[in-house]
This record gives sequence, C-alpha cells and structure tokens, in this order.
Amino acid sequence: MKEKEKADGSEAELRSSSDASEDLAMYEDDKARSTARQTRNVLEEPHEEVEEVSVLEALAATGVRSVRYALEVPAVSRVVANDFTREAYNNMCRNIAHNRVESKVTPSCREASMLMYEHRDPLKQFTVIDIDPYGSPSVFLDSAVQAVSEGGVLCITCTDTSVLCGVYPETCYSKYGSVSLRLKCGHEMGIRIFLSSLETHANRYKRYIVPLLSSCIDFYIRVFVQVFTSPSQVKRSLSKRSMIYACSGCDSHHLQLLGKRLEVGASKKYPAASGPPVDRTCAECGSTFKLGGPIWSEPTNDVGFVRSLLEELETHKQDYEHAARVRGLLAVVSEELPDVPLHYTLDQICNTLHCTMPNMLALRSAFMEQGYRISISHTHANALKTDAPNSVLWDIMRCWVKMKPVKVKPTSPAAVILSKEPKIEASFSVRKDANPPSRIQKLARFPENPEPNWGPKARAKRKAGTAAEDDQSECEGSKRSKIQDENTE
Repeated sequence: MKEKEKADGSEAELRSSSDASEDLAMYEDDKARSTARQTRNVLEEPHEEVEEVSVLEALAATGVRSVRYALEVPAVSRVVANDFTREAYNNMCRNIAHNRVESKVTPSCREASMLMYEHRDPLKQFTVIDIDPYGSPSVFLDSAVQAVSEGGVLCITCTDTSVLCGVYPETCYSKYGSVSLRLKCGHEMGIRIFLSSLETHANRYKRYIVPLLSSCIDFYIRVFVQVFTSPSQVKRSLSKRSMIYACSGCDSHHLQLLGKRLEVGASKKYPAASGPPVDRTCAECGSTFKLGGPIWSEPTNDVGFVRSLLEELETHKQDYEHAARVRGLLAVVSEELPDVPLHYTLDQICNTLHCTMPNMLALRSAFMEQGYRISISHTHANALKTDAPNSVLWDIMRCWVKMKPVKVKPTSPAAVILSKEPKIEASFSVRKDANPPSRIQKLARFPENPEPNWGPKARAKRKAGTAAEDDQSECEGSKRSKIQDENTE
C-alpha cells in the first residue's frame, strides 16, 4: 500500500467557524486525492498493477475472515491467520483447505502480542493488521503499532463499549488512559478515547495515526487507521487531545486542548495550552462540572476515503448483501462535521428543559439562520453536532420554550436556564438546505436491530488448551510414562 502524503490538512483545531471552513475544504481536497488512490489499490480489478498486501488476522478464530481476504481482495498476497487455541487452529486449517487458499493463507497458533512483536522489523511488518477481540483490544495495541508497515492500516474492534462510554470510568482509565463520562454522546466519546489511546501507543515509537474511518455499530466500535513514522509529527500529538468539562446539571460540555500548535514558517512550537475554559460552575445552569478525557479532538474520519468507499459500493452494490445498510452508515459519516468533536441530542436537551421536542429540521434551520453549521451523527439518531457555542444552543431553546411554555421546579437546572432572556431571535422556519442528503434519499441510516435482545453473547468456553498448554501436557505425560516404566523395572 502506497504511503500517504504527510497531510497538513489534518491540522484542524478548535477555531472560529470561518477559519475552520477554509481548513476543512483544504483537508478534504488533500485527503481525497491521497486516500482515493490507496482505496483503488486494494479494490480495483486483479489486472491492475498494485503493491502486494500482507495481512495479519491476529485473533482469527475459525479463519473465515482470513479466507475472505484471500478470495475477495485481489491485492492480498499473504495472510497469516492466528489464534491462541489449538481448537481454533484446527478449524482454521480445515477452512483454509476447504476453500483452497493454502497458497495465500498461513495458519498460526501463537499468542497474538508475541507474534506481532516478532514482526517489528520493517522487512517483516504487515500491511494490514486486523484485531477483533472479545472485549478490550488494549493489551494488543503496543505490539500492533510496531508490527504494521509504514502507511499500513490497523483495523481494530472494541466490544467493551460500556467501559468506553462511561459506565466504568476507572476501568477505562486503567485500559485506555482516559476517564470516560456517561453522556448522550458517549459512543462518539468512546471512539475518541480509543483513538487517543492508540495515538499514545504509537507516539512511544515516533509514530502517529491518521484515522480513515471510525464507527460505532450495533454494540461495538470499529476503527481503521493508518500508521506513519515522523518525530516532528509526533510533537503535534499534544494539540490533538482534549479534556472534557461536562456539566452535571444540563450536560453542556466544553473542551480543553492539552497543547497549543504554533507553526509559523520554519518555527514550530507546541507549548501547553491555557485554561480552563469554564468557571467553577456552569454558566447556563449553575451546576458543577465532571472532568473526563483526554480524548482525540481531531477528525475521526477521512472524508475523501469515505466518499471513495461510497463510490466503490455504488459500483459493486450487487456484490454486497447488506449494501443498503453500509451505504446509509457511510453517507451519514460523510455528512458529519469532522472538525466538531462530540454532539448533543435533541431528546437530552428537551429532557433538561422538560419541554416538547421541536421538529428536527426546524431546529437545524434555527442554527443555520444564526450562521452556524450543524449536522447529524451516525452514533445517535437525534444527534446535534454543531459549531455553535453552548450559549447559542440554549438561547435557541429558550426561544422555543417561549413558544411552548412549560412548568419547572424552581430549584431545577431548567429553572435557572429559562430564567435568562435569550440574546438572539431564533427562527424555526424550515430551510430547504436543512434536510441532509441521506434523509432526502431515504437511506437506511439507523436500522433497527435484526432480532430481539440483539447484542454480544456469552464468551466462548475454551474446550481445548492453547498450543503451549498442549505441548506442556504432552511433555508432562511423557515424563509420567518414563517414571512408571522405571518403577516397573
């Protein structure tokens, strides 16, 4: 896979909306050119001349995904299907033989981390490393960022979403080095916590990540990132992370960057940021703040890469059984504001004020009339991702409540918020451009679960020992036999 350009377009910071819009346009143009080329390398027809791709599926289980890599991706020349248990290894061997891919797929029965550590040499590194564990992938990250080639791709799944989304903040800190908060934007926060952790692991070896696609699907998080080596780029990592101040009363959140980025010509400095961005209590409702993070505050998706996937899907949609669902997901991801970390939800805001919910298009129009950008998020059907400050958000809701009065308790956060007069006049007339394209096209944006009680099942029970355990038991068995023979004599 060809090395991506060291993109300056990923320099988006928390700046004014006009500067952010210009940076976003440059970001998308640069990324679209570089990532579309890499996508074509893997997805185009077999006769195209592309670099050979080596793949490691570190936790392969039955090896079905490794077989699919070999059969369905023309550029793949070598796949290592690895699992720790002897039973899984035997299943892989049968599936590889059944699909006649022995020339491409090599079964392995090793501990995944040790296998990746043995491939740190640039001549042995893998182009793609796929890690899909039951639970947290945290124990594999250190070895994975070293075993992937320059510009290679890490495909990693996290199924411990309860940890990443704020249910167990102490566990999140021990595994990922961040404190998660229980917020309505918890799934996006979980993605950003994981990307921050992955960046930290890469930085230890003078490497850094460039996210291609990050999504929360069903009950798991799945990220695709490229890994590059550059000591100068690693210095920018401090300015890519933020702490979160979340109000305990109204859930208003504020981001505090960990570092500044001062780059003028050849002069490049990355000092610590100034803060905090809030007072001791919330300016909207007077409640105290919860502190979380650090999280990744740069874009979580490469817009050019996502659009190239949509084009590929449209061209070959007959080859994918769930093409409609994939298209809906990618379309929503491509519509998200990439330079706006986290989001609010309409139901959460209205629950705080105890008011009726306005029409989503009318509310989007109100933000757009004030000159702010707003988008949805693939992580929540009622998400409001906007670059408007919290004061504007609550002013718009104050205008709505004036039209639809409510009764609130005098001591509630809603009473404090509604006691202030709005500083703007919000219009809820629906604009034509307020309706996102994915909704106009009636795509399957937020499909329902395929069956009741949909979610992760119980962890599989180990019926057979690992390769190491099997070797140890054979050794112990031979020793017992030798002792018995000696006693008999």
